[in-house]
Amino acid sequence: MDLSSEEARARLAAARVARLATVGRGGRPHLVPVTFVLWGDTIAIAVDHKPKRTTALERLRNVRADPRVTVLADHYEEDWSRLWWVRADGLARVVEDERERVEPVRRLCGKYPQYRGREPGGPVILIRVTSIRGWAYGPSPAA
Repeated sequence: MDLSSEEARARLAAARVARLATVGRGGRPHLVPVTFVLWGDTIAIAVDHKPKRTTALERLRNVRADPRVTVLADHYEEDWSRLWWVRADGLARVVEDERERVEPVRRLCGKYPQYRGREPGGPVILIRVTSIRGWAYGPSPAA
């Protein structure tokens, strides 16, 4: 069943991990798992200290070249009555200004205990959500 906008937002906000899809070279999709935080119509994703091959990440290059992105979170269990997914489409930008990074990094630290001892120090991707939709096999378990 289709989720209401409120239910889709609640499930997305509570999700611990999502996938960020950006538009790569030649229109090729680029998809990576990310930690994130959602508040209002904004999603923030930071480049953090987890090991990466390089700090010149393709997702950053892609956002700078084409701001269209999608964030997808989902839940799978063998009990298919508990399946759901939420997709948020939006326009992204890369933020490196320290003053503008403060609020998103604070919110990420509030969601992820791993960031409290070592805040993300890299650029932040800020996404203005333009549409959000979702689906669930059945009603919310809390309903």
